[in-house]
Amino acid sequence: MFDRQVEGQELTFGVSGKLIMNNLVMYDRQTDSLWLQITGEGIDGRFKGVSLVKVPHVQTTWAAWKEMHPDTLVLDKRGGYDRDSYESYYRNPGAGPLGQSRSDDRLPPKDLVLGYIFGGRAKGYPFRTLLEMPVINDVFAERELLVVFEERSQTGQIFRREVDGRTLTFELMSLRDGDVIVRDRETGSTWSGLSGEALEGPLAGRTLQQMPAFYAFWFSWTDFFIEAELYEKPTSS
Repeated sequence: MFDRQVEGQELTFGVSGKLIMNNLVMYDRQTDSLWLQITGEGIDGRFKGVSLVKVPHVQTTWAAWKEMHPDTLVLDKRGGYDRDSYESYYRNPGAGPLGQSRSDDRLPPKDLVLGYIFGGRAKGYPFRTLLEMPVINDVFAERELLVVFEERSQTGQIFRREVDGRTLTFELMSLRDGDVIVRDRETGSTWSGLSGEALEGPLAGRTLQQMPAFYAFWFSWTDFFIEAELYEKPTSS
């Protein structure tokens, strides 16, 4: 998800029909510049070389979203969409209609990762690892991060672990009503892992800063981020 404001101008976007390494290419209706979906970078036209500002968001199921936000309004497309059109694509282990630009055998091509980009560096957190470790304290690109994953809705979130200049360390407490409840070791406060809000304890009412993150197939992630790091489960000593 990106902010549509670019250099003081509000842009509206459409689908160009083009693909680059299996990734959708957008265009803006104001200048006909082309934009790459995975990075938000302008690749042709007036805004070539300009990057859209990433906006933190939540990718989840409709059921999980309604639990978190019961008063949500939803866009009615009057006819919906064909749910079956992508089922064969997800089942097929192949890397999309254009194939892979490069091979990275650290994961199967169609494995999903929760991706994070900062300072020109990229890191992927594999869903297969997040299923085993729904709470991860990590450091990447000189940022202390909390990664949380809710299995039922396949919802992944990334937050900064700093509050008032203090780095917190989180541990799993429980899975409750579609949420992941965590506790920080430093103050004993309990937090919602999906919203980043402290529920009880000395930090109650405080909210962790959410980081822009998104889901991607491994083949697509490594096509665009050749030197992408991959989170690996720590080996037990």
